Amino acid sequence: MAEEVKVKKMKKTGKKVEKKPEYRDIGIDVKPPVRVCKDPDCPFHGTLPVRGQMFKGKIKSAKMNGSVVVELERLHYVKKYERYEKRFKRISAHLPDCMDVKQGDEVKIMECRPLSKTISFVVVEVNS
Repeated sequence: MAEEVKVKKMKKTGKKVEKKPEYRDIGIDVKPPVRVCKDPDCPFHGTLPVRGQMFKGKIKSAKMNGSVVVELERLHYVKKYERYEKRFKRISAHLPDCMDVKQGDEVKIMECRPLSKTISFVVVEVNS
């Protein structure tokens, strides 16, 4: 992903100084959030490493403080009827302060270390 680095000239010396981006590279091709947060469990502004599986799903519930429930949908083939059926899975994921979401939004979540008993995923991108 090509990063745009802002170049700023210093007043007295006239030298060009590169301004560092306000987020860290998490190693995957997603758009970083616009806002900056101070959440230590944010993969962009904190120290939370992401690894492993990545899923796309819809937000089913955003009522919790700092976390959301994401519903994943997949198709399962039934051999007897030669048709597909929808199957669902719900995953709890951490929502960093720098992302605004509401119920029904499409999000990408990625695996991280366990943050609580049920939360081992973090939201990395929002596609309204």
